[in-house]
Amino acid sequence: MSSSLSVVLGANRYGKAETRVVRITRHGDAHRVKDLNVSTALSGDMTEVHLSGDNSAVLPTDTQKNTVYAFAKRHGVEAIEDFALLLARHFAGAHRAVRHARVAIEEHDWERIGSGGYSFVRSGRGTRTCVVHVDESGEWVVSGLRNLVVMNTTGSEFRGFARDEYTTLAETGDRVLATEVAASWRHAEPPADWDKSHETACQALLTAFAGTYSRSLQQTLYAMGTRVLVDCPEICEVRLSLPNKHHFAVDLSPFGLDNEGEIFLAAERPYGLIEGTVLREDAPDPGPAWE
Repeated sequence: MSSSLSVVLGANRYGKAETRVVRITRHGDAHRVKDLNVSTALSGDMTEVHLSGDNSAVLPTDTQKNTVYAFAKRHGVEAIEDFALLLARHFAGAHRAVRHARVAIEEHDWERIGSGGYSFVRSGRGTRTCVVHVDESGEWVVSGLRNLVVMNTTGSEFRGFARDEYTTLAETGDRVLATEVAASWRHAEPPADWDKSHETACQALLTAFAGTYSRSLQQTLYAMGTRVLVDCPEICEVRLSLPNKHHFAVDLSPFGLDNEGEIFLAAERPYGLIEGTVLREDAPDPGPAWE
């Protein structure tokens, strides 16, 4: 390495990724399951561990994992945003070298089976998510969901698009529109009830998807984000990622059969990927919320 080369340490963080914790709350025969995937990341005065290997400022990632389990027992688990804030405040304030804590949680939902109170089936309604940042200057919360698969079997078209010498796609006035929603939303202020806010936002996404006659998936994305902002005044910004899960009508003419919008091939790859942000004009500065 050239002696004239000047090198400095840039932004860095470390933590424990994907700590799996299942908290079962037992009230007689009526049990409740909270199934979480928790990732923690800390940053601050970590220069020496990178430059010289001095670990005196490093809280081990194994300790971070143990803290997740201990907090799940000691404090219980209600809304994942509250649990993430609890962990992030602890990590940001408990150790001198840590200046900033980031906690991300995925929640897998379980629905009750029957009336016994202790039998469950894994829900297929998507995965709830949140990411929390805490440092001495403030707190930021982004909630969301992913893996929510939705479909309109009509009420969608795609035509009037740009063409060049490589365009082969035919226009259509009636197509299947399907996507797997990944959505995240930033709060201008904490809601009184995180669970209710999340439920309202999810319902807004579904209502807009079902109620929008779609001329493009971009139009649907904007309608979905707008509906969340209208229905949830505590939310100031919504980010959406919508892969277009293409459904192609199968040619059944070789078999002497008509196909009037009944038989489709659901293609997995390649796929269009539509992404966008919808936000209030007066949305406050996001700070590190999206990092």
